[in-house]
Amino acid sequence: MIAAGLLAGLCLPAQAQSAASSWFETDQGRVRLIAAAPAVGDGATIRLGLEFQLHPHWKIYWRSPGDAGYPPRLDWTGSRNLAGATIAWPAPQRFSVLGLETMGYTDAVVLPISARLQHAGQALNLSATLDYLTCDDICIPYQTRLHLDLPAGNAASGAAGYAALIAQYEALVPGDGAAAGLHLAGAAIEPGSHPALLLKIVSNAPLAQPDAFIEGPHDVAFNAPKAEAGAAGETLLRLAIEGDAKAVAGLTAQSLTVTLVDGARAMEASVTPILGPPAGPEVSTWLVMLGLALAGGFILNFMPCVLPVLALKFLGVVASAKRPARAVRFGFLASAAGIVASFLALAGFALILRAAGMYVGWGLQFQSPLFLVAMTAILALFAANLAGFFELPLPRGFARLGESRALLGSFFTGVLATLLATPCSAPLLGTALGFALAAGPIEILAIFFTMGVGLALPYLAVAVVPGVARLLPKPGNWMVELRRVLGLALAASALWLLWVLAAEAGMAAAVVVAALLIAAVLALALLRTPAARRGAVILALALAFVAPGLFAAPMPAALPEGPWQAFDAAAIPDLVAHGKVVMVDVTADWCLTCKVNERLVLGQAAMRRRLASPGIIAMRADWTRPNAAIAAYLRGFGRYGIPFNAVYGPATPVGEALPEILTPERVTAALDRAAGGDYHPR
Repeated sequence: MIAAGLLAGLCLPAQAQSAASSWFETDQGRVRLIAAAPAVGDGATIRLGLEFQLHPHWKIYWRSPGDAGYPPRLDWTGSRNLAGATIAWPAPQRFSVLGLETMGYTDAVVLPISARLQHAGQALNLSATLDYLTCDDICIPYQTRLHLDLPAGNAASGAAGYAALIAQYEALVPGDGAAAGLHLAGAAIEPGSHPALLLKIVSNAPLAQPDAFIEGPHDVAFNAPKAEAGAAGETLLRLAIEGDAKAVAGLTAQSLTVTLVDGARAMEASVTPILGPPAGPEVSTWLVMLGLALAGGFILNFMPCVLPVLALKFLGVVASAKRPARAVRFGFLASAAGIVASFLALAGFALILRAAGMYVGWGLQFQSPLFLVAMTAILALFAANLAGFFELPLPRGFARLGESRALLGSFFTGVLATLLATPCSAPLLGTALGFALAAGPIEILAIFFTMGVGLALPYLAVAVVPGVARLLPKPGNWMVELRRVLGLALAASALWLLWVLAAEAGMAAAVVVAALLIAAVLALALLRTPAARRGAVILALALAFVAPGLFAAPMPAALPEGPWQAFDAAAIPDLVAHGKVVMVDVTADWCLTCKVNERLVLGQAAMRRRLASPGIIAMRADWTRPNAAIAAYLRGFGRYGIPFNAVYGPATPVGEALPEILTPERVTAALDRAAGGDYHPR
């Protein structure tokens, strides 16, 4: 159809040239104004056209160009007897390059124009300033002025003008779909970590190669559609949505213009989408996410805070080497049960918070000073006990429970391991968490349960094969030294939590809590009677819990050090539009993996120099304390835990999320890709 238009434009008789302006010619093609007739006639409107003839591979843009470009623009200032002019847009085609989606025309096209006269029947003098952009591997903007004079007189002789050529492209302008046998029956927004727009299309013939172009808000983008079978006579088109989560959620209150193209057929309609149910994941997606959750949960065992707990459990096995296999098995099963039960409790808590309309994320309890005090107290008491300062005598009632007493202790060992595991997202865990927390209750429960099983795998392994315990070294003096080492490890974890508490509630609160916990440990070690011990410990712990509230004050946001500046999500699109590369680092004082990334990668001299180089903006978002803007930013990527890093640039304007564990090579490669460099990852 386009090639036929090009031939029609070249083969018109010479006398028709009076109905056209002169060509504006470039190395990429040419453009001119044409009229349906060489004279005005007696009507109040006349039909015009803006005719482009482009060299192979060059294109111009549609009224909504997509991720780049801009459409042809006409300024009629200087024209006489012209009241106004409206451009009609033939159905466009899609161009996909490096993940960017643009819409426009190649070869030849005529943009039909309806011009309204100020005075019917009088001569029309057109003077139009044309701005347009033509692109292939490079883009070239042009501006020119086109002139066309149409005298008064009879316009009945269509052969003397370009009526046929203009009509050919008017037929390509999408209508309401009735003539094309197309109807837009409805639209819905499918929420979730990968939101999509669903279009329900009714067609009198099977859709061959459907495409859909969506016009609406500027802060979201719609990818090319994928066709799915619907009810009888219906086809569903699914368009993935990219953009801020809040903007995506707002689509249900906005009218969208939908242009549907299927070969030579096209239609245009306006629709306000409804909110649809979340997409049900495919079986393959389920298997992948469950695998990631299992592996991520297992890796949590080797986080600095969790590893001492696992070591303590194995130390207990060594200390009770003569215990029967049945007792060992049930002890480790109890620990595994404590882990899984804790994960299911976290899942239930997440569901309650989400039902209340609150943000749900991984590790957010570490933003609570009271939780930090409780965890610090537990770790401090465990550390002091391992170091030999005291033994915790249990009430006589517990002693009568026999084996159940050990099982209860094993169960709470699992609970403690779970609580200590939550500050960070282990590798592989972020994707599974994002899938779960952005989906429904079934997904949340399934992913959290599988993560619990992953963390419990070492315990389950010993429970299945208790003989493994016999492979451990025999009891001896080395156990005393190991207990002290593990005590130091737990004490270091307690100090780390105090450091996090200082960031949350102030240094004064952290110092007071530390002093009171030391007093509690000394009371257990020095006081003679059990009653005095219990009284002193209860008083110290009670005061420790009150301290954060007494000393807490609004803490000023810490200024980022080195090449970093404060996080500003709203500024990123403008920076990228001006050619900048932006790296975002979301971190927190309670996130150990974040600190590892900072120490081993982002804080290295070479990386600091790279991030401080011209053209790169490094932003750091501190999530130590609750921050709605940071939470919304993470949610836009389908993430609910940290560490999180993303890189933006001219070649990756929507941002590229990096893995949880950074390496210098990964960061450098992402920066190169964002800038449009030639780096190709192996």
